[in-house]
Amino acid sequence: MTTLSRRTLLGAAAGALATPALGQNTRAATLRFVPQANLTALDPIWTTATVTGNHGYYVFDTLYANDGEGRAHPQMAEGHEVLDDGKRWRITLRSGLVFHDGEAVRSADVVTSLRRWASRDPFGQLVAAVADEWVIVDDRTFDIRLKRPFPLLLTAFGKADNAAFIMPERLAKTDSTKQITEMVGSGPYRFVAGEFVAGSRGVYEKFDRYVPRSEAPVFATGAKIAHFPRVEWAVMPDPATAASALLRGEVDWWERPLSDLQPVLAKSRDIRREVMDKAGRLALMRLNCLHAPFDDVRLRQAVRTSVVQESYMQASQGDDASAWTTTRSLWPKGTPYHGDSPAMMPGDLARAKAMLKEAGYANAPVVIINPTDFPDIGPLGQVTADTLGRIGMNVDLRDSDWGTVIQRRASREPVDKGGWSIFHTTGGAVLYGSPATSALTRGQGDAGWFGWWKNDEAEKLTQDWLYAPDEAGQKAAAAAIDRLVLDQAPTIPLGQFTIRTAFRSDLTGMIEGTAPYPWGVRRV
Repeated sequence: MTTLSRRTLLGAAAGALATPALGQNTRAATLRFVPQANLTALDPIWTTATVTGNHGYYVFDTLYANDGEGRAHPQMAEGHEVLDDGKRWRITLRSGLVFHDGEAVRSADVVTSLRRWASRDPFGQLVAAVADEWVIVDDRTFDIRLKRPFPLLLTAFGKADNAAFIMPERLAKTDSTKQITEMVGSGPYRFVAGEFVAGSRGVYEKFDRYVPRSEAPVFATGAKIAHFPRVEWAVMPDPATAASALLRGEVDWWERPLSDLQPVLAKSRDIRREVMDKAGRLALMRLNCLHAPFDDVRLRQAVRTSVVQESYMQASQGDDASAWTTTRSLWPKGTPYHGDSPAMMPGDLARAKAMLKEAGYANAPVVIINPTDFPDIGPLGQVTADTLGRIGMNVDLRDSDWGTVIQRRASREPVDKGGWSIFHTTGGAVLYGSPATSALTRGQGDAGWFGWWKNDEAEKLTQDWLYAPDEAGQKAAAAAIDRLVLDQAPTIPLGQFTIRTAFRSDLTGMIEGTAPYPWGVRRV
């Protein structure tokens, strides 16, 4: 199964490194970048797709940004005051901030953007629940008045994944369940809409009126200096084509090389490979809790029991186990609350099959929506389809491109009306390392992440963690959350891995972090 899965994604890769050259681009002023997946959704608030978040960092800036230790630093903000015993925060913007359409950034833009983000993001929803009023003092100053102190407010605004990007008020007024398509941002690059071709190409140009901070960049904090006047994204679903283009110098940077092709890249003196996100990524399966069959917790538990993480990691990341590990927790390894849970014991297909029978499973269809153009994710769906078929489920594997998957997973319809039962994805370990930032452990139902699992106890435990009086209380609450969510199985962890990004050796200035940040990068 593992070998076949990887062959499916590689296609006829045996001779693909000798494919005809792409059009050679010799412009030294252009950075040519191959993203991890096709960019179809442009609104980084509407979707949690990582590729859209990466696009967001080009176009939008943030009010605050967190460093590698999770400490918040002012970004668009000049600074803040904490007043009224922690129940009022006054934030002042830097002067000279301008949107790509030439309009000045105002408090109203920031407040409206933060409120839109807070309606969608798990951490933001915790902020929204405690925010009593958002008060605009003047064009550069606003207050957030709270029902109770919320010490993690700036940490929320500065989170790296699913960031609180700032956009013009007229765009930020868009309901967060609907996509924004006009890309007018506040960041170091502007999106060139006229050159965008979904499935093929994205173009960004340096925004000359962006005012960087003076501090050295650390993750998404500090100076965001655009050295390249132009950045071109070239979508290449075939990994062998991307490898060939990088080796020939037709592109400069390939975000996520397939593990099978890493040895080929390692042999070239013209290529450097580095792990930029040291914490790695968690691979996961998400089940739709709204509709049959996975509205029945017993069937979700049977699926969890069938999971052999080693099979998923080998299919997705290859046989080199130095790049991946099992992790029997929804708190990834290397994060503060990780601890293997008894609920995630190594897979037992015979037991899973018996559990289906005990639950009275009646052959309800299981629709797995799965991308064929995403080598980190596509094999996960193939392993699940094979495994669930072996334990006796009626599996319908629906292959498509990643853009179609992220559109379809938003559907709340049953499977016979275009809905879904299971999808797979990956996310940064840092994102999933805390009850405040992880959507995987929240039981918010309709207000939550795709799959819409509802559990009041999970929400209570999140509050217990948020307002715990000490570290011991936080750890106890986090452990209880992990046990509960793994038992209920709306999300099932499939393993953890790191990725070596690859780029031409004449590039320098890459910044460590959870995204391939474009600022700081230059050609030497």
